Amino acid sequence: EVYFKNLSKQKQKEVMEKNGNNHKLRVCVATCNRADYSKLAPIMFGIKAEPQFFELDVVVLGSHLIDDYGNTYRMIEQDDFDIHTRLHTIVRGEDEAAMVESVGLALVKLPDVLNRLKPDIMIVHGDRFDALALATSAALMNIRILHIEGGEVSGTIDDSIRHAITKLAHYHVCCTRSAEQHLIAMCEDHDRILLAGCPSYDKLLSAKNKDYMSVIRMWLGEDVKTRDYIVALQHPVTTDIKHSIKMFELTLDALISFNKRTLVLFPNVDAGDKEMVRVMRKKGIEHHPNFRAVKHVPFDQFIQLVAHAGCMIGNSSCGVREVGAFGTPVINLGTRQTGRETGENVLHVRDADTQDKILHALQLQFGKQYPCSKIYGDGNAVPRILKFLKSIDLKEPLQKKFCFPPVKDNISQDIDHILETQSALAVDLGGTNLRVAVVSMKGEIVKKYTQLNPKTYEERLELILKMCVEAASEAVNVNCRILGVGISTGGRVNPREGIVLHSTKLIQEWSSVDLRTPISDALHLPVWVDNDGNCAALAERKFGHGKGIENFVTLITGTGIGGGIVHQHELIHGSSFCAAELGHIVVSLDGPECLCGSQGCIEAYASGIALQREAKKLHDEDLLLVEGMSMKKEEVVSAAHLIQAAKLGNTKAESILRTAGTALGLGVVNILHTMNPSLVILSGVLASHYVNAVKDVIKQQALSSVKNVDVVVSNLADPALLGAASLVLDYTTRRIY
Repeated sequence: EVYFKNLSKQKQKEVMEKNGNNHKLRVCVATCNRADYSKLAPIMFGIKAEPQFFELDVVVLGSHLIDDYGNTYRMIEQDDFDIHTRLHTIVRGEDEAAMVESVGLALVKLPDVLNRLKPDIMIVHGDRFDALALATSAALMNIRILHIEGGEVSGTIDDSIRHAITKLAHYHVCCTRSAEQHLIAMCEDHDRILLAGCPSYDKLLSAKNKDYMSVIRMWLGEDVKTRDYIVALQHPVTTDIKHSIKMFELTLDALISFNKRTLVLFPNVDAGDKEMVRVMRKKGIEHHPNFRAVKHVPFDQFIQLVAHAGCMIGNSSCGVREVGAFGTPVINLGTRQTGRETGENVLHVRDADTQDKILHALQLQFGKQYPCSKIYGDGNAVPRILKFLKSIDLKEPLQKKFCFPPVKDNISQDIDHILETQSALAVDLGGTNLRVAVVSMKGEIVKKYTQLNPKTYEERLELILKMCVEAASEAVNVNCRILGVGISTGGRVNPREGIVLHSTKLIQEWSSVDLRTPISDALHLPVWVDNDGNCAALAERKFGHGKGIENFVTLITGTGIGGGIVHQHELIHGSSFCAAELGHIVVSLDGPECLCGSQGCIEAYASGIALQREAKKLHDEDLLLVEGMSMKKEEVVSAAHLIQAAKLGNTKAESILRTAGTALGLGVVNILHTMNPSLVILSGVLASHYVNAVKDVIKQQALSSVKNVDVVVSNLADPALLGAASLVLDYTTRRIY
């Protein structure tokens, strides 16, 4: 055994020498309660998995060691971590003075521990009073501090403690772009800030599909079904204890009236927690048949419980942070989380003077399913944090430097472990091909994947998921942070629900299809879906000629004719999501038959299919080919052949193209007289062949007040993918689309 241990040490030494680093980073992780351990544990596992780079010391203090709160240090031991030191630091009491005395007791005990451990860096999480004692001790003893989840805004005294720890910390790991900007505004060195996401997301994003029914039955009973129970977790607000206890009473009254099975967790160790427990016992919660009151639930099991709950209620940060990853409805009570970034699954009840307001919120939220949100992480935080730790140079001066105003306005860094680009997964469902791309905020297509579009619904959805998973994985490697998925598809789409209502004939088995739910569930990302014409208009609004234009119309000239209308900077969908079906504007009562079943539509004249139809007629009559053209026997006649023939002087081909351009121009005139846009953008492969004809028709047929409208050809190479991406990039910060 000794021999193999020595051999292992020798191998570790060789790895470190190869990397040019002979010093292992000694990391002290101090955990104070069940909540911060759920964030710190993934980092601890990561550190433990790389012994060639790190030495891990674990210090446990605070409520972990109190029986009333479940002796939660045991879960650290069950995770196979060696606890170096246990510090009893909680002074029993029910007021603010007890918290102050607990901080003082921790400050008395910590110096001896830190003197013995001599860590290179201490990892401190969050905004608890215990964490303030840890950061103060480490800072005064010249130990580098890495603060997790700094820069966030919530409410109560927690904000002050969190920001105080930020000023003591040397390095910062934040979860959101807003938190990063807050840290910069607080004069922290941008080069020492890592936007990594929340470490707990690394575990919870892979946890939902595990065996959850046994967990639900263990904590709530054998007869409970998924989405048919509530998880309640409420803490005292230390800046207004009386009001928070009153709200807790109203919450329990509302839950009793709502009459659903409910799991109630005991509150944190804070001033007022004992009074909240007395309220629970006064109302008989521990013996009520609908309630299960527990001191602690292991994080792995807690994830399963909230992921499959009908609703979560309370004021825990978990409700506004982690639960959003599952789309579980949340009712956030009071002011404790005021200022937190939230997904659309969170309904706020800021102040409740009766139980009716809370009861009404329960009736609104219970049993709903929202799109999954990844505001706080994408499941890759720990690798980023470990890379960040390895980059720390212990030879750098310990003294902090503050970057006073003017504040840097750049949002990404040159250092590779900080540099990440906000991006979208864009999906384009065409009649022939299925394409998925990673698109940056600036409209750059970073990575693109193309496959033939399958003919059946099952195969198509399976391929979409496979390509999206592959693209999302590759996005991490190219430092892109995926904010969501945007899907552009043919047919009529309900973008509010993410459902394809009716498909075009080019895409089979594609009607009444819910795209949002399966893709959001599989990728844990918000999903937006819209018609390809609307997406083309959005692409122009964000990246093309429509940028900054209040009113404009986009016409797509390709296999079919489609489009999108932007009015007062907003896309028009119409009452039944049928707006901007511009290809089906009728320009002749006795014109050729259209695929929609009508006659004389623009699409029947000017689409690629219409031109191909006319080209075949000419070819069958031996009137298509002219000098300079040739076709192989097996070659299919297409619109491209008609265009080539017209360029080479084929008068019949020229006439067909002229008629098509005139039909399109008449349609544009109708649009000008109806919507009066200031710009018309022609997009698609046929746009350049039609633009002059459209301008001529406008001069001849339009009213004088609209004759001067600008008609331009799109300069976007891939409007469908860019439009799908803009669905995400434009709307990820909005509550409702």
